[in-house]
Amino acid sequence: MLWEAIKLANQSVRRNALRSILTLLGIVIGVGAVIAMVTIGNGTTQKVTADLSKLGSNMLIARPERETFGPGGSGEVRSFTERDVSALRDNLTQVRALAPSSTKSVRIVYGADNVDSTVTGTDSEFFVAQDWTFESGRPFSDGDIRSGSSVCVIGQTIKTDLFGQADPLGQRLRLGNVSCEVIGAVEGKGQSAFGTDQDSVVFMPLRAFQRRIAGSQRIATIYISVASADAVDAVKSSTEDILREQRRVGANEEDDFSVRDMSQIVSTLSSTTTLMTGLLSAVAAVSLLVGGIGIMNIMLVSVTERTREIGIRLAVGALEIQVLTQFLVEAIVLAVFGGIIGIVLGLSLAGWAAYAMAIPFTTNPSIIALAFVFSGLIGVVFGYFPARRAARLDPIEALRHE
Repeated sequence: MLWEAIKLANQSVRRNALRSILTLLGIVIGVGAVIAMVTIGNGTTQKVTADLSKLGSNMLIARPERETFGPGGSGEVRSFTERDVSALRDNLTQVRALAPSSTKSVRIVYGADNVDSTVTGTDSEFFVAQDWTFESGRPFSDGDIRSGSSVCVIGQTIKTDLFGQADPLGQRLRLGNVSCEVIGAVEGKGQSAFGTDQDSVVFMPLRAFQRRIAGSQRIATIYISVASADAVDAVKSSTEDILREQRRVGANEEDDFSVRDMSQIVSTLSSTTTLMTGLLSAVAAVSLLVGGIGIMNIMLVSVTERTREIGIRLAVGALEIQVLTQFLVEAIVLAVFGGIIGIVLGLSLAGWAAYAMAIPFTTNPSIIALAFVFSGLIGVVFGYFPARRAARLDPIEALRHE
């Protein structure tokens, strides 16, 4: 009986091909949109996590924050000093590398070529803390750092844009009005989670940067790479205690700095992308409801059009359950076809978006299976009422119907 119902449903769908296609659109769009949104969201989350991991392993990032707010508050940022950095180096344990850092945007010139980029003032431990690997050359020596030598290390984007295939070592760049000798080039890291090019950067010894580029002794950030993941919380607590003491923050006063764990940042961004994916998927799922209503509407029309056919079947001995099954299977076939097409469409859109956005194509089999099952359930739920109406028709009244 079920196989006969499926054959009849297939014949009905093919007989009214255009109407069936229009009926499927709601299911196709709904299933496709949900799968595309979830797949793109998973890929985005994976890319954010991978990009943030490029900033360094077991990383703590200390930054000064606004000192006072509101009426009478200065709202000024009290930057870190070399004394803060020295105190951390002298007192922290279980630290792999600790590096102060400041940045400034400048125009970088070599010969007739120039690019707008950022210059970062730091020391040699910065490359260890952020897991930079040298492609050629060397990091800053102790002499470079102490004397503030006019030397620099360049990222891959700067190397490609200004030097092409030529060897940059020993060449001189102009950073604004300051000249520096290229002593090293680091390997590429690509774009960050925030869409910025991590390789479009020039590194200088901090003292040279402060004197010649920034014109001040300010330190904007302190990067602390902890030796092991188990020690991150302890080092973070010690860092906060040392900075509070150095910056004379009272017992009842709020910190005028922040120390953030990279794992917390990863977790926060991942939670944000997951929430946005869920919201967009919920909006897309509304299309499934609309598609279900469309199926119910078309099935009601089909019942009205085929009233006489139903009456003949009932008059020659067909049972109500057989008529019910026929129309219910027809609704399920429509919904399942729509679900299959929607899955293919959703995966295709997600694949195209992953390529365009340079994110991983991460499929979720459970979501695909759920979307398929849900499309079938829509056929059952919204097809049941028209099918029941057909099954309960009076054969005599149905035969009289024109």
